[in-house]
Amino acid sequence: MDLDAYSAAHRNDWDRLDALASKRSLSGAEADELIDRYQAGATQLSAIKTTAGSTRHGDRLSVTLSKSRLRFTSASANVLSQLPRFFVLQLPAALYRLRWLTLAVALVTVGVAALWAAWVLNDPQVLANLGSTEELRRVAEEDFANYYSDNPAASFAGQVWTNNAWIAAQCIAFGITGIWVPYVILQNAQNLGLNAAVLFSFGEGDTFFLYIAPHGLLELTAIFVAAAGGLRIFWAWVAPGKRTRGQALAEDARALFTVAIGLVFVLLVSGILEGFVTPQPWPWPVKIGLGAAALGAFLFYMLVVGRRAYRAGETGDLAAFEAGARRIYAN
Repeated sequence: MDLDAYSAAHRNDWDRLDALASKRSLSGAEADELIDRYQAGATQLSAIKTTAGSTRHGDRLSVTLSKSRLRFTSASANVLSQLPRFFVLQLPAALYRLRWLTLAVALVTVGVAALWAAWVLNDPQVLANLGSTEELRRVAEEDFANYYSDNPAASFAGQVWTNNAWIAAQCIAFGITGIWVPYVILQNAQNLGLNAAVLFSFGEGDTFFLYIAPHGLLELTAIFVAAAGGLRIFWAWVAPGKRTRGQALAEDARALFTVAIGLVFVLLVSGILEGFVTPQPWPWPVKIGLGAAALGAFLFYMLVVGRRAYRAGETGDLAAFEAGARRIYAN
Protein backbone atom coordinates (compact mmCIF):
# COMPACT_ATOMS: atom_id res chain seq x y z
CA MET A 1 0.00 0.00 0.00
CA ASP A 2 1.19 3.50 -0.89
CA LEU A 3 0.24 5.09 2.42
CA ASP A 4 0.53 8.69 1.19
CA ALA A 5 -1.64 7.99 -1.84
CA TYR A 6 -4.17 6.07 0.25
CA SER A 7 -4.37 8.92 2.77
CA ALA A 8 -4.71 11.52 0.04
CA ALA A 9 -7.55 9.54 -1.55
CA HIS A 10 -9.52 9.44 1.70
CA ARG A 11 -8.47 12.77 3.21
CA ASN A 12 -11.72 14.55 2.31
CA ASP A 13 -13.75 11.72 3.85
CA TRP A 14 -11.74 11.90 7.07
CA ASP A 15 -12.00 15.69 7.21
CA ARG A 16 -15.77 15.44 6.78
CA LEU A 17 -15.95 12.83 9.57
CA ASP A 18 -13.92 15.11 11.84
CA ALA A 19 -16.18 18.06 11.03
CA LEU A 20 -19.31 16.05 11.85
CA ALA A 21 -17.78 14.80 15.10
CA SER A 22 -16.94 18.39 16.09
CA LYS A 23 -20.42 19.85 15.48
CA ARG A 24 -22.41 20.82 18.56
CA SER A 25 -25.62 19.38 17.14
CA LEU A 26 -26.48 17.08 14.25
CA SER A 27 -29.55 16.73 12.11
CA GLY A 28 -30.98 13.28 11.48
CA ALA A 29 -29.27 13.06 8.10
CA GLU A 30 -25.95 14.20 9.55
CA ALA A 31 -26.19 11.63 12.35
CA ASP A 32 -26.72 8.88 9.78
CA GLU A 33 -23.80 10.22 7.75
CA LEU A 34 -21.60 10.27 10.87
CA ILE A 35 -22.27 6.60 11.53
CA ASP A 36 -21.68 5.62 7.89
CA ARG A 37 -18.43 7.55 7.71
CA TYR A 38 -17.32 6.17 11.08
CA GLN A 39 -17.80 2.59 9.85
CA ALA A 40 -15.88 3.35 6.66
CA GLY A 41 -13.10 5.08 8.62
CA ALA A 42 -12.76 2.12 11.00
CA THR A 43 -12.32 -0.21 8.01
CA GLN A 44 -9.71 2.11 6.50
CA LEU A 45 -7.83 2.36 9.82
CA SER A 46 -7.75 -1.43 10.04
CA ALA A 47 -6.26 -1.59 6.54
CA ILE A 48 -3.59 0.98 7.45
CA LYS A 49 -2.58 -0.83 10.65
CA THR A 50 -2.54 -4.24 9.00
CA THR A 51 -0.32 -3.00 6.20
CA ALA A 52 1.90 -0.38 7.84
CA GLY A 53 1.45 -0.72 11.63
CA SER A 54 1.65 2.43 13.70
CA THR A 55 1.77 5.49 11.44
CA ARG A 56 1.12 9.21 11.67
CA HIS A 57 -1.88 8.93 9.35
CA GLY A 58 -3.33 6.06 11.34
CA ASP A 59 -2.91 7.85 14.66
CA ARG A 60 -4.71 10.95 13.38
CA LEU A 61 -7.55 8.84 11.99
CA SER A 62 -7.79 7.04 15.35
CA VAL A 63 -8.29 10.39 17.11
CA THR A 64 -11.08 11.31 14.67
CA LEU A 65 -12.75 7.92 15.15
CA SER A 66 -12.61 8.32 18.93
CA LYS A 67 -14.33 11.71 18.69
CA SER A 68 -16.94 10.26 16.37
CA ARG A 69 -17.60 7.26 18.57
CA LEU A 70 -18.21 9.52 21.54
CA ARG A 71 -20.85 11.49 19.59
CA PHE A 72 -23.11 8.52 18.89
CA THR A 73 -22.41 6.50 22.05
CA SER A 74 -22.66 9.61 24.28
CA ALA A 75 -21.87 9.53 27.99
CA SER A 76 -23.92 7.47 30.40
CA ALA A 77 -25.48 8.75 33.57
CA ASN A 78 -22.61 7.75 35.83
CA VAL A 79 -18.96 8.62 35.37
CA LEU A 80 -18.05 5.25 36.89
CA SER A 81 -19.47 3.60 33.78
CA GLN A 82 -16.59 5.18 31.83
CA LEU A 83 -14.01 3.27 33.88
CA PRO A 84 -14.33 -0.11 32.11
CA ARG A 85 -13.47 1.51 28.77
CA PHE A 86 -10.52 3.28 30.37
CA PHE A 87 -9.03 0.07 31.79
CA VAL A 88 -10.03 -2.29 28.97
CA LEU A 89 -9.22 -0.07 25.97
CA GLN A 90 -7.57 3.29 26.60
CA LEU A 91 -4.90 2.35 29.14
CA PRO A 92 -3.69 -0.91 27.53
CA ALA A 93 -3.62 0.74 24.09
CA ALA A 94 -1.51 3.62 25.42
CA LEU A 95 0.86 1.15 27.10
CA TYR A 96 1.12 -0.93 23.93
CA ARG A 97 2.23 2.11 21.92
CA LEU A 98 5.23 2.44 24.27
CA ARG A 99 6.40 -1.18 24.10
CA TRP A 100 9.56 -0.68 22.04
CA LEU A 101 10.64 2.49 23.83
CA THR A 102 10.09 0.69 27.15
CA LEU A 103 12.36 -2.14 26.01
CA ALA A 104 15.02 0.35 24.91
CA VAL A 105 14.92 2.14 28.28
CA ALA A 106 15.19 -1.21 30.09
CA LEU A 107 18.21 -2.28 28.05
CA VAL A 108 19.96 1.05 28.59
CA THR A 109 19.32 0.89 32.35
CA VAL A 110 20.63 -2.67 32.68
CA GLY A 111 23.64 -1.90 30.49
CA VAL A 112 24.62 1.25 32.38
CA ALA A 113 24.10 -0.46 35.76
CA ALA A 114 26.33 -3.34 34.68
CA LEU A 115 29.05 -0.94 33.52
CA TRP A 116 28.95 0.96 36.83
CA ALA A 117 29.14 -2.26 38.82
CA ALA A 118 32.04 -3.59 36.74
CA TRP A 119 33.96 -0.31 37.06
CA VAL A 120 33.59 -0.12 40.82
CA LEU A 121 34.44 -3.80 41.35
CA ASN A 122 37.57 -3.59 39.20
CA ASP A 123 38.93 -0.38 40.73
CA PRO A 124 39.62 -0.68 44.49
CA GLN A 125 40.14 3.08 44.74
CA VAL A 126 36.63 3.81 43.48
CA LEU A 127 35.19 1.33 45.98
CA ALA A 128 37.24 2.91 48.78
CA ASN A 129 35.83 6.33 47.88
CA LEU A 130 32.35 5.06 48.69
CA GLY A 131 33.22 4.51 52.36
CA SER A 132 35.46 2.64 54.75
CA THR A 133 35.67 -1.14 54.63
CA GLU A 134 33.67 -1.42 57.84
CA GLU A 135 30.93 0.88 56.54
CA LEU A 136 30.64 -0.94 53.25
CA ARG A 137 30.61 -4.32 54.97
CA ARG A 138 27.78 -3.18 57.22
CA VAL A 139 25.83 -2.03 54.15
CA ALA A 140 26.37 -5.35 52.40
CA GLU A 141 25.73 -7.66 55.37
CA GLU A 142 23.10 -5.72 57.34
CA ASP A 143 21.79 -2.40 56.08
CA PHE A 144 20.73 -3.48 52.59
CA ALA A 145 18.44 -6.25 53.88
CA ASN A 146 17.31 -4.31 56.95
CA TYR A 147 16.10 -1.44 54.79
CA TYR A 148 13.06 -3.51 53.87
CA SER A 149 12.07 -4.36 57.45
CA ASP A 150 13.12 -1.37 59.60
CA ASN A 151 9.69 0.27 59.27
CA PRO A 152 6.12 -1.08 59.58
CA ALA A 153 5.08 -2.77 56.34
CA ALA A 154 2.06 -0.56 55.68
CA SER A 155 3.87 2.75 56.14
CA PHE A 156 6.88 1.51 54.19
CA ALA A 157 4.69 0.34 51.29
CA GLY A 158 2.91 3.71 51.25
CA GLN A 159 6.17 5.62 51.26
CA VAL A 160 7.62 3.54 48.43
CA TRP A 161 4.41 3.87 46.41
CA THR A 162 4.17 7.65 46.65
CA ASN A 163 7.89 8.10 45.93
CA ASN A 164 7.82 5.91 42.82
CA ALA A 165 4.53 7.38 41.59
CA TRP A 166 6.06 10.86 41.92
CA ILE A 167 9.10 9.79 39.90
CA ALA A 168 6.87 8.29 37.18
CA ALA A 169 4.72 11.43 37.02
CA GLN A 170 7.85 13.60 36.71
CA CYS A 171 9.14 11.49 33.82
CA ILE A 172 5.96 12.11 31.85
CA ALA A 173 5.39 15.71 32.94
CA PHE A 174 8.98 16.84 32.32
CA GLY A 175 9.67 14.52 29.40
CA ILE A 176 9.26 17.39 26.96
CA THR A 177 12.55 18.88 28.19
CA GLY A 178 14.54 15.97 26.78
CA ILE A 179 16.82 16.18 29.82
CA TRP A 180 14.86 14.93 32.81
CA VAL A 181 14.17 11.41 31.53
CA PRO A 182 17.82 10.60 30.66
CA TYR A 183 18.80 12.03 34.06
CA VAL A 184 16.33 9.74 35.87
CA ILE A 185 17.38 6.71 33.82
CA LEU A 186 21.10 7.24 34.41
CA GLN A 187 20.66 8.03 38.11
CA ASN A 188 18.55 4.91 38.60
CA ALA A 189 21.09 2.78 36.73
CA GLN A 190 23.96 4.27 38.74
CA ASN A 191 22.25 3.48 42.05
CA LEU A 192 21.61 -0.10 40.97
CA GLY A 193 25.20 -0.53 39.81
CA LEU A 194 26.73 0.92 42.99
CA ASN A 195 24.57 -1.21 45.28
CA ALA A 196 25.35 -4.32 43.26
CA ALA A 197 29.08 -3.57 43.36
CA VAL A 198 29.14 -3.10 47.14
CA LEU A 199 27.25 -6.31 47.82
CA PHE A 200 29.23 -8.36 45.29
CA SER A 201 32.51 -7.10 46.74
CA PHE A 202 31.62 -8.73 50.08
CA GLY A 203 30.19 -11.93 48.62
CA GLU A 204 26.55 -10.85 49.01
CA GLY A 205 25.60 -10.79 45.35
CA ASP A 206 22.81 -13.29 45.96
CA THR A 207 21.36 -10.97 48.61
CA PHE A 208 21.20 -8.14 46.06
CA PHE A 209 19.15 -10.13 43.57
CA LEU A 210 17.00 -11.92 46.17
CA TYR A 211 15.88 -8.65 47.77
CA ILE A 212 15.46 -6.74 44.50
CA ALA A 213 13.56 -9.38 42.52
CA PRO A 214 10.24 -9.74 44.42
CA HIS A 215 9.21 -6.12 43.94
CA GLY A 216 11.83 -4.75 41.54
CA LEU A 217 10.62 -6.69 38.49
CA LEU A 218 7.35 -4.76 38.43
CA GLU A 219 8.64 -1.53 39.97
CA LEU A 220 11.49 -1.07 37.50
CA THR A 221 9.25 -1.97 34.56
CA ALA A 222 6.78 0.73 35.61
CA ILE A 223 9.59 3.30 35.77
CA PHE A 224 10.78 2.17 32.34
CA VAL A 225 7.27 2.73 30.95
CA ALA A 226 7.08 6.20 32.51
CA ALA A 227 10.48 7.09 31.04
CA ALA A 228 9.35 5.83 27.63
CA GLY A 229 6.26 8.04 27.89
CA GLY A 230 8.39 11.09 28.62
CA LEU A 231 10.64 10.36 25.67
CA ARG A 232 7.59 9.95 23.41
CA ILE A 233 6.36 13.41 24.35
CA PHE A 234 9.81 14.87 23.73
CA TRP A 235 9.96 13.26 20.28
CA ALA A 236 6.50 14.60 19.41
CA TRP A 237 7.90 18.07 20.04
CA VAL A 238 11.15 17.47 18.12
CA ALA A 239 9.67 15.63 15.13
CA PRO A 240 5.92 16.32 14.85
CA GLY A 241 5.76 15.26 11.21
CA LYS A 242 2.95 16.93 9.28
CA ARG A 243 1.24 17.97 12.50
CA THR A 244 1.97 21.27 14.16
CA ARG A 245 4.09 20.99 17.30
CA GLY A 246 1.13 22.10 19.39
CA GLN A 247 -1.13 19.47 17.85
CA ALA A 248 1.48 16.72 18.22
CA LEU A 249 2.11 17.59 21.85
CA ALA A 250 -1.60 17.77 22.64
CA GLU A 251 -2.40 14.42 21.03
CA ASP A 252 0.52 12.49 22.52
CA ALA A 253 0.38 14.15 25.93
CA ARG A 254 -3.30 13.28 26.36
CA ALA A 255 -2.63 9.63 25.59
CA LEU A 256 0.42 9.50 27.85
CA PHE A 257 -1.41 11.14 30.73
CA THR A 258 -3.50 7.97 30.57
CA VAL A 259 -0.28 6.03 31.24
CA ALA A 260 0.55 8.21 34.24
CA ILE A 261 -2.81 7.39 35.82
CA GLY A 262 -2.40 3.68 35.11
CA LEU A 263 1.09 3.52 36.58
CA VAL A 264 -0.25 4.78 39.90
CA PHE A 265 -2.06 1.45 40.26
CA VAL A 266 0.88 -0.59 38.97
CA LEU A 267 3.24 1.07 41.45
CA LEU A 268 0.73 0.48 44.23
CA VAL A 269 1.05 -3.25 43.57
CA SER A 270 4.87 -3.06 43.54
CA GLY A 271 4.76 -1.05 46.79
CA ILE A 272 2.64 -3.75 48.41
CA LEU A 273 5.12 -6.39 47.25
CA GLU A 274 8.05 -4.37 48.62
CA GLY A 275 6.39 -3.72 51.97
CA PHE A 276 4.61 -7.01 52.60
CA VAL A 277 6.47 -9.66 50.56
CA THR A 278 10.17 -8.76 50.19
CA PRO A 279 10.96 -8.66 53.96
CA GLN A 280 8.99 -11.80 54.84
CA PRO A 281 10.88 -14.94 56.00
CA TRP A 282 9.26 -16.97 53.24
CA PRO A 283 11.12 -19.24 50.81
CA TRP A 284 12.76 -17.11 48.14
CA PRO A 285 11.13 -19.04 45.25
CA VAL A 286 7.74 -18.04 46.68
CA LYS A 287 8.63 -14.36 46.98
CA ILE A 288 10.30 -14.13 43.60
CA GLY A 289 7.44 -16.14 42.10
CA LEU A 290 4.95 -13.56 43.35
CA GLY A 291 7.01 -10.76 41.81
CA ALA A 292 7.34 -12.64 38.52
CA ALA A 293 3.59 -13.31 38.46
CA ALA A 294 2.86 -9.61 38.98
CA LEU A 295 5.23 -8.69 36.14
CA GLY A 296 3.73 -11.37 33.89
CA ALA A 297 0.23 -10.04 34.51
CA PHE A 298 1.34 -6.50 33.66
CA LEU A 299 3.11 -7.58 30.47
CA PHE A 300 0.05 -9.57 29.40
CA TYR A 301 -2.10 -6.50 29.97
CA MET A 302 0.35 -4.24 28.12
CA LEU A 303 1.18 -6.49 25.16
CA VAL A 304 -1.80 -8.80 24.64
CA VAL A 305 -4.75 -6.73 25.85
CA GLY A 306 -3.04 -3.57 24.57
CA ARG A 307 -2.43 -5.04 21.12
CA ARG A 308 -6.07 -6.08 20.87
CA ALA A 309 -7.27 -2.61 21.89
CA TYR A 310 -4.82 -0.84 19.58
CA ARG A 311 -5.80 -2.94 16.57
CA ALA A 312 -9.44 -2.15 17.31
CA GLY A 313 -8.62 1.51 16.69
CA GLU A 314 -8.11 2.71 20.26
CA THR A 315 -5.43 5.41 20.63
CA GLY A 316 -5.16 5.51 24.41
CA ASP A 317 -6.33 9.14 24.32
CA LEU A 318 -7.94 10.28 27.56
CA ALA A 319 -9.90 13.03 25.83
CA ALA A 320 -13.01 10.91 25.36
CA PHE A 321 -13.03 9.92 29.03
CA GLU A 322 -12.57 13.55 30.10
CA ALA A 323 -15.28 14.74 27.74
CA GLY A 324 -17.72 12.20 29.14
CA ALA A 325 -16.94 13.25 32.67
CA ARG A 326 -17.35 16.94 31.83
CA ARG A 327 -20.73 16.30 30.24
CA ILE A 328 -21.89 14.33 33.28
CA TYR A 329 -20.86 17.04 35.72
CA ALA A 330 -22.34 19.73 33.50
CA ASN A 331 -25.68 17.99 33.78
